[in-house]
Amino acid sequence: MKYQNPVISGFHPDPSICKVGEDFYLVTSTFEYFPSVPIFHSKDLVNWKQIGHCLTRDSQLPLHESKSSMGIFAPTIRYNNGKFYMITTNLTIGKNFIVWAENPEGPWSEPIWLDWPGIDPSLLFDEDGKVYLTGTQDIFRGEASGIYQAVINVETGEILTERRLIWQGTGGAHPEGPHLYKIKDHYYLMIAEGGTEYGHMVTMARSKQPFGPFESHPNNPFLTHRSSDSPIQATGHADLVQYIDGSWWTVFLGIRPAPIPFSGKHHHLGRETYLAPVDWNEEGWPVIGAQVELEMDGRTLKLEEKDQLSSKDDFNDANLAFSWNFLRNPSEECWSLTDRPGYLTLYGASTSLNDLGSQAFVGRRQQHFDCKVSTLLEFSPTKDGEEAGLTVFMNERFHYEIALGIRDGVKKVFVRRRIGSLWKVESEHVYTEEAIILNVHADAKNYTFSYQRQDGEAVILGSGECSLLSTEVAGGFTGVYFGLYAAGIRPKSSAPAYFDWFEYSN
Repeated sequence: MKYQNPVISGFHPDPSICKVGEDFYLVTSTFEYFPSVPIFHSKDLVNWKQIGHCLTRDSQLPLHESKSSMGIFAPTIRYNNGKFYMITTNLTIGKNFIVWAENPEGPWSEPIWLDWPGIDPSLLFDEDGKVYLTGTQDIFRGEASGIYQAVINVETGEILTERRLIWQGTGGAHPEGPHLYKIKDHYYLMIAEGGTEYGHMVTMARSKQPFGPFESHPNNPFLTHRSSDSPIQATGHADLVQYIDGSWWTVFLGIRPAPIPFSGKHHHLGRETYLAPVDWNEEGWPVIGAQVELEMDGRTLKLEEKDQLSSKDDFNDANLAFSWNFLRNPSEECWSLTDRPGYLTLYGASTSLNDLGSQAFVGRRQQHFDCKVSTLLEFSPTKDGEEAGLTVFMNERFHYEIALGIRDGVKKVFVRRRIGSLWKVESEHVYTEEAIILNVHADAKNYTFSYQRQDGEAVILGSGECSLLSTEVAGGFTGVYFGLYAAGIRPKSSAPAYFDWFEYSN
């Protein structure tokens, strides 16, 4: 039976995976978004269902005024002796930390802060009870480039041995994303090199001892799509897992440049999570055969029927669905699900989509090139500067929006684009009614913005190129979000924005 890559689409980079019995759990990085580190569950490695987040409280996740693509970098999830452990870096405050939970759905503990520099920390729980902490060099102290390791007490965070350089990789830029495994009589060290761009790759080394010396895989890189014409690019930052039948698999990140002929390489969906089988050769090295494809042979995986998730959110539940995120730590004054039951209420403050502060923003990832999002908004602004609507958001300097607001003293629906230091209101129509449906149609090339009355036909108002929100143009490590937002005047807008529903379809 075949399966489709990516197995988790849209902005879900740096996947890490662990196995507990016949269940698998996976986490990815989230940077400036809150809550952070989504956790997924699967039985078959292909069909993943999000069951929560590891970081859900301000005390775990200080992101105030975090710059875009800072915040939470690559996490690692491991399970040992009845506990799940997630270790990661909050680059906004420059600290590594561990949280743990007895149930993957949470609640997760308060952070155990580590006196350990670098990024991309990982854990190995060895058979003799020792726990190895592996990470990258400290660039601020001028350490040599490479992978560093020590023994750690995971309950207290105390580093128990000296910090040692164990491998410098194969010569690729930015050796990072390390994972150490004990498989039979060898310690295998898998890392990412080449930078998380088109030269990205996975390399491997092994040793009889956890601190080395490590010998390089004779066929490094273990995995890469550099210099290929594959629709999957920038493959790297991988983690290994053994399926219930003993077969081995790897999850890793990759990107899908938009399939537009003669347009150059641009990707805007973010780095996604992919799956590939791993074989072992006679010399005891792991091998991935041909290139990873969008459609792969599931081999011995017991593939389950894919869940049909609801594409419409009526905001009738007490909590937001796991697919929703805020930008940085949200202010409780800016949003509510109870002020008007059955609606998501946003109160616009003076912080706009162009700023780095806490915003009245609730968004979800774009996960398909071809898709449509719609929302029903009720909004009665009274002052210039008050607006609410639907944004296509990459970061504070690159975004589009279709919104309802007061412009020059008149209530209008408008489309605006912000591209770097340039911004423009593309089109605007006077709109006197309180309720409006806002739509964004996406294909691989363009976003098309339209609006309609509840009983009327859609009116196209403007469009914008997807490539202008791509990583190649906008920079950073994230992907496009579709967001509901409100902006107003200091300290808080007197005109609440009521979103009755939001629908995502592809």
